[in-house]
Amino acid sequence: MKIISWILRIAVAGIMLQTLFFKFTGASESVHLFTLLGMEPWGRIGTGLMELIASILILAPKTKTIGAILGLGLMSGAIFFHITKVGIVEDGSALLFTYAVVVFISCAILLAIHFKELRKFLPGKK
Repeated sequence: MKIISWILRIAVAGIMLQTLFFKFTGASESVHLFTLLGMEPWGRIGTGLMELIASILILAPKTKTIGAILGLGLMSGAIFFHITKVGIVEDGSALLFTYAVVVFISCAILLAIHFKELRKFLPGKK
C-alpha cells in the first residue's frame, strides 16, 4: 500500500503542478477557460495557488490526507465546470477533463488508504 500511495501522490502532484505553469503565466488557453467561467484572473490565480498548496500537502507525509481532501475539492469544482460550462471536448479541454478525473479518483483512493490518519487532525486525538 505504501508504494501505491506514493505512486498516486506523485501522479496527483505532478498533474496539478504541471498545470500551474499555464495558470501563473497567463497562457491564452488558461485565460480563455477562466474567462468562460467569469473568473479571470482571480479564479485562475486562486485555483493555481490552491493546487500548489494541495500538491505540497500531498507530497508531505504528515499532511497527505489534508492535501488529498483539498485536491478532491478542487477537482470536484473542475469536473463540475467542465460538465456545466466549459464542455469536455471543446478546445482541447478533453485532456484537462481527463486530468481532473484522474486526480479526483487518485485523491479518493488516497483518502481510502489513509482514512485512519484523519483522526490525528481531530481535537483531542493523536
